[in-house]
Amino acid sequence: MLLGQFKNVDEADWVLCNTIYELEQEAANWLSKLWPIKTVGPTIPSMYLNKQLSGNKDYGLSIFKSNCKQCMDWLDNKRKGSVIYVSFGSMASLGPEQMEELSHALKNTNRFFLWVVRASEEANLPPNFDPSEKGLIVSWCPQLEVLDHHAVGCFVTHCGWNSTLEALSLGVPMVAMPQWTDQGTNAKYIEDVWKIGVRAEAGEDGIVKRGVVEKCLREVMEGKKGEEMKSNAKKWKRVMEEAVSEGGSSNKNINEFVDSLIHKEL
Repeated sequence: MLLGQFKNVDEADWVLCNTIYELEQEAANWLSKLWPIKTVGPTIPSMYLNKQLSGNKDYGLSIFKSNCKQCMDWLDNKRKGSVIYVSFGSMASLGPEQMEELSHALKNTNRFFLWVVRASEEANLPPNFDPSEKGLIVSWCPQLEVLDHHAVGCFVTHCGWNSTLEALSLGVPMVAMPQWTDQGTNAKYIEDVWKIGVRAEAGEDGIVKRGVVEKCLREVMEGKKGEEMKSNAKKWKRVMEEAVSEGGSSNKNINEFVDSLIHKEL
């Protein structure tokens, strides 16, 4: 199915990519030799970037119904940078063993956490796991609002590209737990190229153990290395904002694309 979507890519006048040039210059330069690639991202609502489009705060659709008020009210009562946000997106699914390891890691940090567990995954939670003291578990949440909240200090993510771009755009460091497809590559960039997070490595059985997750969480939330990641995350946030602002790399590419359409019409 995926390959089928690209069967006529060689005939395209434009190939628009949801990324920014500064994030992956080498890849963008190489691809541009093969196809007419233009980076036009990040394609997230303007109010979380340069705020040029008033009221543009969401994508206009959601696969699941979110617990918006519950999430935001809970976060409002937490101090800056104190909450671990955990979400594996709309498709990735964790098995019972991985859910148990993750739940113990979150509990062992003794930090507040907001964990998105879809209704289809609730049965995989440990039967004796009670998050009431430190955590909040919801079936879905408004991710952009959550990542933009001052209380969130870390994002445990499957490294889906949308989630990765959102965290970059909002300056939130990450603990990477990739599951499949491009997510391993994204995790590599998060840790070694952009330096805004760490990857929690799975064991030979494919499960990321609680000790590994806890170590990664502490590394991001505490200490000198954590401060460096937070600083880098803020830097990339500024770069993302500049890319879509007047004269930025994505802004120029979008204008060039629109101009080409207008001239073609004329």
